[in-house]
Amino acid sequence: MREMTKNNLDNAFCGESKAAMKYSIYSEVAEKNGFPNISRLFRAISYAETVHATNHYRNLGMIKGTIDNLEDAISGEHYEVNEMYPVFNEVAKFQNEKGAELSTKYALEAEKIHEQLYEEALESVKKKKDVEIKDIYICPVCGYTTVGKAPEKCPVCGTGGAKFKKF
Repeated sequence: MREMTKNNLDNAFCGESKAAMKYSIYSEVAEKNGFPNISRLFRAISYAETVHATNHYRNLGMIKGTIDNLEDAISGEHYEVNEMYPVFNEVAKFQNEKGAELSTKYALEAEKIHEQLYEEALESVKKKKDVEIKDIYICPVCGYTTVGKAPEKCPVCGTGGAKFKKF
């Protein structure tokens, strides 16, 4: 693929991914504000943007097998844990941006767990087995991730375990 086309597809992938996430968030807001049809509209178009992003990613040759995908996920989580979020958090502290400091702290703590979970999954796949994993619970406030059962209280932000989303 020629460089300009590759750059264009990569930029389009980033833009479509951001739009999909943004519209998903907007859908939740509309639902909470009592606009179920607007929520559904945002959710539907978020899905369309995800389709676009997937098509761009596929054409970039980035969709691989499960082992490669897990290795890529581990690499991304490792970068976030060891380089990106520690720096972002220190800058937020230095600039006294309390909201950014908290959100980067929350993300950092969750990413540590994500890296570990992906590493366990990779080891299973290398043995030609699916990972044995119980229910996965995610804190809706900070993204803390746990397997098995939700804690009584989130160890990162203190949110009650009953509010955790089960996967």
